[in-house]
Amino acid sequence: MALNREVWLREIQENLFPDNSFVAKSIDDSAFVDNHRVHVPNAGAPSGVKRNRSVFPATVGTREDKDLTYDLEPFSTDPIRLQNILDLELSYDKRKSVIYNDKEALHESIHDYILEQWAKANGGVVRTSGELMPAHTHSGATGKRKKVTSEDILELQTQFDLQKIAQEGRYLLLDPVMYNKLLGSLSAADKHAFFATADAQRGILGQLYGFHIMKRAKVLRLKADAETILFDGDAHEATELGAGIAWQEGCVSRAIGETNMYYEESSPEYYGEVMSFDQRAGGSGRRFDKKGVMLLVESAE
Repeated sequence: MALNREVWLREIQENLFPDNSFVAKSIDDSAFVDNHRVHVPNAGAPSGVKRNRSVFPATVGTREDKDLTYDLEPFSTDPIRLQNILDLELSYDKRKSVIYNDKEALHESIHDYILEQWAKANGGVVRTSGELMPAHTHSGATGKRKKVTSEDILELQTQFDLQKIAQEGRYLLLDPVMYNKLLGSLSAADKHAFFATADAQRGILGQLYGFHIMKRAKVLRLKADAETILFDGDAHEATELGAGIAWQEGCVSRAIGETNMYYEESSPEYYGEVMSFDQRAGGSGRRFDKKGVMLLVESAE
């Protein structure tokens, strides 16, 4: 009996996308996502305080508040066609797969953008201080970079404390390489304490020096000057630096609208189904003085 050498499985291996749970650790402005711009008023300096006041009448001053704004941007996918005869008769559900992948790609782009907008609002940089390792942000990166250590996280804590940032709601997002090098710098006892504070449902891997540590497949890239952010879509550079971002949840914003699907069932021009997606979103630091957001940037060799 002849054997059928072709087998079509009913499940397709989907594309992989990063974890975007970090964005929930921020102030949610999504109620205003249908507007073009969000205004975040920032209080001016408080009145002066004097002990044993002896001069009357006291001088009357005014408070100058500041207006921080950020724009909400439209994101959209390229339209995609499903051929009625070829695609819709496959053993797996291609329509379902297309919807899943395009929505996830849209969400990834939005969260990359929000992360970059938070990074633009940083109030300072801490440089990594560990042993040297090969550059890791892409295959063409050259030279070596210093590893993340627990001492670097302690320095982030010091800087947040000096800025009078609230102790609660502090987060640090690292890429997998930076995260693993941080783990490698911990003693066995410190690792045990770190993992004991994990909260998998919230995407928190552990707590160190007051920061809830999170991980994402990609976080940030900076130019060799450790100041200029390379945004999603910018070409890789041989001398670029990897970076994590630390923030306090009350110091950053997100605004994410609903995902809209546009669908034409039987297009006479394309001989099949055509669909696309769009969504409005934005994000920003919430403080005019940029406190409560810092970058942890690799040091170059």
